[in-house]
Parts: sequence; structure tokens; C-alpha cells
Amino acid sequence: MFKKTVGIALFFLLLASTQAAGAGDLQASGDTFIISRDDNRTFRGSHRIYNRQSDGLVEVEYCGRSYWVRYATVAWTQLEVQQQFKVRVEYNRGRGWRPICDHPEEQVTLAGLGVSEDPRIVMQNDGVVKDQVSRFAAIRDAFSPRKGDEAAKSFHGN
Repeated sequence: MFKKTVGIALFFLLLASTQAAGAGDLQASGDTFIISRDDNRTFRGSHRIYNRQSDGLVEVEYCGRSYWVRYATVAWTQLEVQQQFKVRVEYNRGRGWRPICDHPEEQVTLAGLGVSEDPRIVMQNDGVVKDQVSRFAAIRDAFSPRKGDEAAKSFHGN
């Protein structure tokens, strides 16, 4: 009987310590998203946000924690709020969605990231539009003399 009681006590002690150890890093092992919901808390849409850097992502901070997001995610967040929907950062570890951070739209904006484009354009292009150079301008620039360049002497000029 003693072994059984000790075994059960150890089980609960181990369970409590694992939950306490993981409490500070809840979202590390799950999926983290910005989720949009209507007034009835009905899901409208979501964008995944990441815990590490990758191509095409920019570092942001929500509620004091760093994440990596696409510019389109920030634009989408702004558009959802303009339509009177509520957005927040949430995570899921297989037990349902849990809130991490309210009002991400107040913490990160396109303007704050140095983007002056309309959020709809950022969404349409899935990112910031890079300066587009016309083909003819690129060709012209390739053949234009640079400062310090001297034109080659021509055989016919002598």
C-alpha cells in the first residue's frame, strides 16, 4: 500500500513540476497565430506568426515578446480592425486556443515598420512592393559612364 501511495504522490509531483516548468514558455511548443474574431467570438481568419527568423519575415514585438511575421500579416491585422473585428495573438497546444496578447494592431503597424503603402496593396502583393525599375532605365544606366570613367579612345579618332 505504501508503494502505491508513494507512486501516486510522485506522479502528481512530477505532473505539477512539468506544468510549472512549461508555464513560462507555453507558446514555444505550439502554434502561434494572430486570430480575428467577430463580436460573437466567431473565428474569421488567422495568420501564423513565427518564433524564429526566416526569409521574407520581419521581427516584431507583441506584449514584450519577439516574433517574426510577414508584412502582409501586419497589413491584414490593420484591415481586420478597420472592419471592427477583434484580433489577438493566440496559441494552440492541442487543447484549444489560448490568448497571449490583446490588441496587436496597437503594438505593430506598417508605419512603425517604415512602410507607407496602403495595407490592401501590401496584402495583394504579399509584402512590400520593391522599387520597380523599368527595363529601359536599367539598360540606359548600364551604358552610362560613371564618375571617374573615361571614354575609350577610338581608333578612328587618331
